This record gives sequence, structure tokens and C-alpha cells, in this order.
Amino acid sequence: MDKVTQIKSATLSDDLTQRLTAEIVEGVLPLGSKISEPELAKRYGVSRGPLREALVKLETLGLITRTANVGARVIELNIEDLLDTYTLREAMEGMAARLAAELISEQEVAELYQLLEDHQAHLDANQDEHYASQYGNEDFHLRIIHASQNNKLIRVLTQDLYATIRMYRRYTADSRPDPRQALREHKAILDAIANREGDLAELLMRRHISRAANLLRKAMLQNSISQGNTGQP
Repeated sequence: MDKVTQIKSATLSDDLTQRLTAEIVEGVLPLGSKISEPELAKRYGVSRGPLREALVKLETLGLITRTANVGARVIELNIEDLLDTYTLREAMEGMAARLAAELISEQEVAELYQLLEDHQAHLDANQDEHYASQYGNEDFHLRIIHASQNNKLIRVLTQDLYATIRMYRRYTADSRPDPRQALREHKAILDAIANREGDLAELLMRRHISRAANLLRKAMLQNSISQGNTGQP
């Protein structure tokens, strides 16, 4: 933690936000850990002003919490928040898939099929290691979101939700079985989009994300990473 990482940018607080988001998602700043402003300012070689701006943005994104007389901490994952997040994600990504079926270009479709072929090759070469660890799963979803061409939808999903989604996926990665099932579901979603079947694309995307939420919930229960309300019946 003694190494100074100098950041030079006209949008210093944005750079800090991105760097800190990555550290939280990747576990460099562990779940529930206290945020030390002096330590972070020293490590990044910045003043406290832009760092505090970045921490405010992280709080808005739901990645840290602030408590009076305690200070800022990285969030703790919990099942209630997982279900809230994935309920919103299901509705919005379903809408993105519907819009993508109307607006996506043939080149984008071809690139998505190539991406799925790359995922298949990765599974074949790595004994079914889940390609989510290679960000392939995330890339597939993000490309469909961008293909919706709805700027507000893109902003909410990619800026407001995806860091939290990545955290849930990372901390439960070892407990999610059968990556080939996810690949089959991706292929069916893409086929519907390529055939311009918006209703079917939305339905399949919603089912896909609902299934993912159920798997993540089971993984959280198995791993005992929920510290608060477990959401158990």
C-alpha cells in the first residue's frame, strides 16, 4: 500500500472513481473494509478534494456506505440487495434485447456470433472454466445493451448497475455450475435478436437473468457471504 500511483487527468475525480470501482469489484478493497482517505490519497498521489468527490460518486453507485462517526466502508453483499438489483436488471436488459432486435446492425450481429464462438473455444480449451472470469459474459450483455441505442437505458445499466452486478458475480463465481448452459442461453437470445423477434428476445433475456439471480442467491447462501438479511423464507 506504500506505492504511489500518480494520476494525471482533467477529470481526476472520474479517474479515481474508475480506479476505486475496479479495486472494489476485484476485491483489492475487500467487502466491508474501511475506506482510509489519507491512505488512498497517499497511494494515488492526489489531494483529498478529488478523492472525496470520487467517494461521493461511489456512494451514489452503491459501492460504499457512509455512517456517522464510523466513516466510509465498502458495501457488504446481501441477498435482499441482490434480488432488488437483478429484478431491475431483468426488466431493463429485457427491454434492451427487444430494442436491439429492432436496431442492431448486421455487422454487430456477426460480431456477437463470433464472440460466442470465442466463448465456446474458451470452454473447450479450459475444461469448462466459466468464461465470466474472462469478462466474456459481461461483454455479451454490454454489447446488446449498447445495441439498444437508448442512451438513458445504457447509462443506468452500464454506469449505475454493472459494478454491483460484477461484484455479485465475482464473489459467487466458484459456486455457479454449467457455463455451457449460459452459453446456450446466449445463443438463443442472439438468434432471436438476429431474426428481429423482439418479443422472444425480451422473454429469453428475462428468463436468462432470472435464472442467474436464482443461482447467485443459492451461491450466496452456500458461501455464507450475506451478513445481514439473508432473504430466506
